[in-house]
Amino acid sequence: MPTVSDLSAYLEEFAPPGLAAEWDNTGLLLGDPNAPVERILTCLTLTPDVVEEAVAERASLIVSHHPILFRGAKKLTADRGDGSVVWPLARAGIAVYSPHTAFDNCIGGINDILCRRLGLVNVAPLRPRDDSKLFKLAVFVPDTDLAKVSDAVFGAGAGAIGQYEQCSFRLAGKGTFFGTDSTNPAVGQKGRREDVDEWRLEVIVLEAKLTAVVKAMRAAHSYEEPAFDVYPLHPGKSGGEGRVGELVQPETLGGLAARAKIALNAGYLQVVGELAKPIRRVAVACGAAGEFLSDAMRVQADVFLTGELRFHDALTARSGRLAVLVPGHYATERPGIEELAGKLAADWPALTVWASRKECDPVADFR
Repeated sequence: MPTVSDLSAYLEEFAPPGLAAEWDNTGLLLGDPNAPVERILTCLTLTPDVVEEAVAERASLIVSHHPILFRGAKKLTADRGDGSVVWPLARAGIAVYSPHTAFDNCIGGINDILCRRLGLVNVAPLRPRDDSKLFKLAVFVPDTDLAKVSDAVFGAGAGAIGQYEQCSFRLAGKGTFFGTDSTNPAVGQKGRREDVDEWRLEVIVLEAKLTAVVKAMRAAHSYEEPAFDVYPLHPGKSGGEGRVGELVQPETLGGLAARAKIALNAGYLQVVGELAKPIRRVAVACGAAGEFLSDAMRVQADVFLTGELRFHDALTARSGRLAVLVPGHYATERPGIEELAGKLAADWPALTVWASRKECDPVADFR
């Protein structure tokens, strides 16, 4: 039987934590990694009614898009705040995993799901990341230098992976060299071949910090000529946040709005712009993503679809002749939660998986 740890590893492979926003709180947030998993519930947000459903239906694991304990909590009691959600789950032995913005941004994630439901083609990241500018530095150091060189490259900014710092890989091995008459080796003697116990130290480095990291490594290394390699890395699974794509055939803003409302099962939909405006290029960012408005304008999108938009941002969009569709936070992210339940059920057929049946949009359209 799979464990919470097995499902966490699966979710991290699908939606790597390194794709999450720096401010986010993702991963396994509650539970025993070694506990067995038989039943999984997916949801957008852990509300008291969803918690009640999970306990009643004997869920082993909840995959909640929005994190619990998003900020540090000093008290967890059953009668208030985060404790009213966490305490019943802990008592029932239910684990909670949150992929949040990693799921927004990954290939096959929520933004890609929105693009597919809208029928977009030629889809690309709306806000490209710096993944394509990552390098790996591999340097060979004697045992006596390992701590000193590690501290130096970490101090210069190497070793950051997502929300983790000072990440490295270390492999012991044997190095050889022959010092000519003009050398002054720190280990052994010139004029003969030396066999030295060394470590291969690997770290990830952003291009902007590469020069400083190599300089720091050289300064901390005891060798006259340190042996090292620098490898450019292939872009990650996402390449960026949000998405921008094109409709196969142009349609009016009103036509797209009507179709989007049905495709996302939205209870309401707000529109900025003239309904007769022709639309071809569409920018998408799920949830509370009004901050991507400037990106949508930068890529010259005809319309921007997002879950929430502030009043003054709507004015900015209108003055910039950018149409906006706002079907609500819930409607832009719930489809991803439902499709994630389907993916989990397909990939783990021995488990029972369902999207919360009690969860609903807290905002309703008044007619």
